Amino acid sequence: MDLQIPKREQKSYKGTFGKVLNIAGSRNYSGAAYFSSISALKIGCGYVTLASVPSVLTRIASMCPDIVCIPVGEIKSQLNNYDVYSMGSGLSQDAGAMLLFKAILSDLRESSKSIVIDAEGLNIISKFPKTKLPENVIFTPHVGEASRLIGQKHEDILRNPRFAAKRISETFGCITVLKSHKTVVCSKDGKIYTNNTGNSALAKAGTGDVLCGMITGLLAQKMSPFEAACLGVYLHGLAGELASKDLTEYSVLASDLVNYIPKAIKYFNEQENSDVDLEE
Repeated sequence: MDLQIPKREQKSYKGTFGKVLNIAGSRNYSGAAYFSSISALKIGCGYVTLASVPSVLTRIASMCPDIVCIPVGEIKSQLNNYDVYSMGSGLSQDAGAMLLFKAILSDLRESSKSIVIDAEGLNIISKFPKTKLPENVIFTPHVGEASRLIGQKHEDILRNPRFAAKRISETFGCITVLKSHKTVVCSKDGKIYTNNTGNSALAKAGTGDVLCGMITGLLAQKMSPFEAACLGVYLHGLAGELASKDLTEYSVLASDLVNYIPKAIKYFNEQENSDVDLEE
């Protein structure tokens, strides 16, 4: 599969490169809301709105004027104004958050727009496994979240991540990005891509939120869901490698990783061969 970063049309405006609604964050996890929002912009999305609780919105508005902020109470009235959705990064599992999450999924049930579900969103789904999902959904679980989704032991998932990713995709009718030391992407019909970029620098809080935003930002630029997942994972790992060359694998933070997304894009575009291998 030959992956290409979306072209940048010069005759364009912010809507040309897509609008993302990111439903993320809670009182103790404003960082997750920030990382999953800013990384979508860094990878080329034209417009990102963060919907969250007031304490998160206050922090994000003061630290990053590039992100549009709205309270969660305005989501329902604005839902149809966006091209792509991401849900779950830093979300809480209190009753209100769970009701909101389920209500949004219900409203989007008949939509063909893409939705990336991460972190606490996946944990909510694991509690309500019969939830009917929209057509184009991407799950981005780490091993613990995968374990809760399919009831499989951590060690079994680590032993055979391809099998676990396929099982998640088959069970939920989704594309699965199973995050581990070699992240596996599984399509809805069982095609597998095993990523070969990245290192231990990515084993740090917040880096998964960055990946969520990168995939969402590529989707906003009209990449197909499977290709966006594969390219997002590849560039995310590459950004980690480039950051660790300057900062060491010990010291890379998620906030550093965001700043290496442009370098990963530049490096990727300079390579002659952008093929990725699929395993049937």
